[in-house]
Amino acid sequence: MSAKSEDTHPASPERTPSSPAPGALAAFHRRRRTMLLVIAAAAVLAAGFGIVTRVRARDSLRKETQATAAPKVTVFDPQKGAPQQELVLPGNTQAFTDAPIYARTSGYLKKWYVDIGARVRKGQLLAEIDSPEIDQQLQQARADAATAVANEHLAQTTAQRYSELVKTDSVSKQDADNAVDTYAARRAATASAVANVRRLEQLVSFERIEAPFDGVITARNTDIGQLVEAGSSGGSGKELFHIATTGTLRVFVNVPQTASSSTTMGLPVDVTLIEHPGTRYEGTIVRNASAIDPATRTLLVEIDLDNRKGQILPGAAVEVHFKLASAVPTLIVPVSALMFRSEGLRLATLTADNRAHLVPVILGRDYGTTVEVTSGLMPGTTVIDSPPDSLVDGQLVQVVPRVATTEDTTKKKKK
Repeated sequence: MSAKSEDTHPASPERTPSSPAPGALAAFHRRRRTMLLVIAAAAVLAAGFGIVTRVRARDSLRKETQATAAPKVTVFDPQKGAPQQELVLPGNTQAFTDAPIYARTSGYLKKWYVDIGARVRKGQLLAEIDSPEIDQQLQQARADAATAVANEHLAQTTAQRYSELVKTDSVSKQDADNAVDTYAARRAATASAVANVRRLEQLVSFERIEAPFDGVITARNTDIGQLVEAGSSGGSGKELFHIATTGTLRVFVNVPQTASSSTTMGLPVDVTLIEHPGTRYEGTIVRNASAIDPATRTLLVEIDLDNRKGQILPGAAVEVHFKLASAVPTLIVPVSALMFRSEGLRLATLTADNRAHLVPVILGRDYGTTVEVTSGLMPGTTVIDSPPDSLVDGQLVQVVPRVATTEDTTKKKKK
């Protein structure tokens, strides 16, 4: 039975260990393809990572090289100029009225009554001159005038008589005319003699030397017994006295052409003296020359200064402080920031991306260590201080902190 049963079942195909099943082979191929894709993707990622790393390293190296090669600079913010500037100029003081006094008649100085420093009033006697020759000439002139008057009266009487006689034909017409002409001549001679008397009286009055105005005697150049000759500032006569009024002084200043338009009439100014430190005297501009001196390019300005207290002496050197309003807004920068190029004066400013930008500027006043910029620089612009000579427009720069100087420390203490 068992043998028959085994014979009746069909025989199954025969399998060997070296022959895999079809499903397993397909799965194997799929796993292989997936592994290859993963390996390829990993290789691509590795290559991309390497490329990116090299690019970043190259960019970093380039930036580092540029940063290292960029010049190191310090920067500052320009200060705004004051809306009113003070211009200090030297000036010379003169007395408001100043005059030398000469003798108008010759003789010997009899006596003098005032010396230097004396304050005198108009008409006050300063000195007396003894001139006997002029006195005698006056006496002679008065006698001559009396003679001329007598002759005139005689000629007048004769002319009147002849005028009556000619009416009755007692005298000729010719004699009457001669008498009338003689009277006219005598009258003219009398006028001449009287004028000569007045002239000599004036010369005699000049023997008394009087003050022409209120003032101070600043010089006395004569003494008792000296021979005095009549003269003037242009003649051979010697100056006897010098008188000046010092209640108001004139101050003359040569103002540069650049500030001449601001020195208007009525502008108040301050005057200082070395011998009175800390004291300012108020003055006012009263007039100017209305013309620029071509030799100095300056305008002569006159200032009236109240000196009733007599604290300022005529002829003293003073400093005049002009308070001038700025015509345009200005900025103040140190001289070290200026760049002198062949194309003109430049300032190096800093852009937002740390690059230098050279701008042309126009300067105003020079204060020594700082200068005034009137054009070319905008407020709020950052300026490079002490830029290198090789700096060019658009060049990358490296900003470093500014080292505090003694001047900066002093400014902070003042604030």
